[in-house]
Amino acid sequence: MRVVITGMGIYSCLGQNKEQVQNSLYKGISGIGVDPVRKEAGFQSALTGIVPEVDLKALLDRKSRISVPQQGAYAYVATLEALEQSGITKEFLLSNEVGVLYGNDSSAMSVITGANTLREKKNTALIGSGNIFQSMNSTVTMNLSCLFNLRGINFTVSGACASGSHAIGLGYLLVKQGLQDIIICGGAQEVNPYAVGSFDGLFAFSKREDEPARASRPFDKSRDGLVPSGGAATVIIESYESAKQRGAPILGEILGYGFSSNGEHLSVPNVDGPFRSLQMAIKQSGICMEDIAYVNAHATSTPVGDRNEAEAILRTFGSLRPYIASTKSYTGHEMWMAGASEIVYSLLMMHGNFIAPNLNYEEGDEITSQLNIPAARIDTSFDLFLSNSFGFGGTNSSLIIRKV
Repeated sequence: MRVVITGMGIYSCLGQNKEQVQNSLYKGISGIGVDPVRKEAGFQSALTGIVPEVDLKALLDRKSRISVPQQGAYAYVATLEALEQSGITKEFLLSNEVGVLYGNDSSAMSVITGANTLREKKNTALIGSGNIFQSMNSTVTMNLSCLFNLRGINFTVSGACASGSHAIGLGYLLVKQGLQDIIICGGAQEVNPYAVGSFDGLFAFSKREDEPARASRPFDKSRDGLVPSGGAATVIIESYESAKQRGAPILGEILGYGFSSNGEHLSVPNVDGPFRSLQMAIKQSGICMEDIAYVNAHATSTPVGDRNEAEAILRTFGSLRPYIASTKSYTGHEMWMAGASEIVYSLLMMHGNFIAPNLNYEEGDEITSQLNIPAARIDTSFDLFLSNSFGFGGTNSSLIIRKV
């Protein structure tokens, strides 16, 4: 069974909807800035993707809002946009079985807020009735399921920085097997100091606070660490037959989903795991590798991670030279959201007939310099791309999508 994408929504540091985000990608506008609150909190690096808070008061009543955490609010507005593009109404959701699979691997701010209330007030009743639903890792899917009256598959995919990609991949497999016709898939990441303090403590972040827009430098020789970011991205996936019957727009077809585990170090990636993920996606898709025009790399701007991914890509493609770029040069690392948002970014580029450059790429190292990395925008049409997402614990995901 063929599986297609019929709607997408995005809320990120590049914009609060598809049009704003596409404009940022096309014009090379970074979404990274400096958060002074992080310095006050003792962070070594205050760099972050600047993502505005969502005003849910204009969208939901108080009873509905009370259980929605920061990343849930991002996911809600991204899903509204995706459903609208797909042509799915409230009435349709009430009378059909639509599922939800969303990537999310933390809800730190809600956990800490609840704990602080208990310490201060010494009364569990004052934590609030909504805190438990905000603080669970499954908060995004449970909220979306109730807010949109979803009656199909409903669970959260917790796979570190590959969470959003795995959510789409698992949704693809369920639809392909005929177990669901339509699934809302995506990834969400909270944007607050609580969520990333431990990363800062591991010296994982870039220190280029004097030039925020140039701090995230995937594949560049002078890269010195990632920049945290977040938001939410949603794609509506469904069977081709369902999409045609509904008259829905078909934005792309998912051809392959590859996955693997490194089985080694908790935080240091290797080459073999990503290579096997790439190989599985390509084999499953049945495509000619020559047809892959663009690879949206995971590349987070860390010295070891970017080098190892570059080696895996070189081992996979050999003498072929597809364009390789990381949109994290624009956004920083959107963590649990990244695997989903980068599908949206790539689809926007594919339909906009351009490939966004790898910002801040000036000189590669001995490995990354062998890749075909565009430092300026490429105005070209393409109809097939591959997207990589890798995460802590050695979890890897690769997706291949074709224009229909």
